[in-house]
Amino acid sequence: MRIAFLTAPEGVEEVELTEPWKAVEAAGWVPQLVSTQPGRVQAFTHLDRASTYPVDHILAGDTSDAFDALVLPGGVANPDTLRMDERAVGFVRSFFEAGKPVAAICHAPWTMVEADVVRGRTLTSWPSLATDIRNAGGTWVDEEVRVCRAAPATLITSRKPDDLDAFCGTLVKEFAAAARS
Repeated sequence: MRIAFLTAPEGVEEVELTEPWKAVEAAGWVPQLVSTQPGRVQAFTHLDRASTYPVDHILAGDTSDAFDALVLPGGVANPDTLRMDERAVGFVRSFFEAGKPVAAICHAPWTMVEADVVRGRTLTSWPSLATDIRNAGGTWVDEEVRVCRAAPATLITSRKPDDLDAFCGTLVKEFAAAARS
């Protein structure tokens, strides 16, 4: 399976990128770093610059066709930048339209709010997004990890870096189930 990890050129929370990436690799799948610009993405540990990571795929009106699932890492600046980019918003929306699983952590649901894909879904996130999710027609819950199987796509969400073990384990389980169906 090919798993897209969508990030902006700057602002992704490093651990929210690297831990799910390792889980995807451990499952035997191929993670691909997708961004809106070529080169490398700048990760952060909270507000401090961390490592950079090479971009594998540059968005240019893409859909989910080349991928089996999507991971949306958080960081405050990352989804805030992505939700202002029509290519990124369309890319996210295409996974839901195609019924492919999506996993998002922390602030990442902001991009999904912009893509208008949270309506009728129950999800969790960093607490400051609760009002945005509710205003977009979703139901926000304060849980370590939440799986919403509302048709057509399964959505796995988590609140914060402290929840990464549960998030990674759940996304691997749900992505594997989607591959079998």
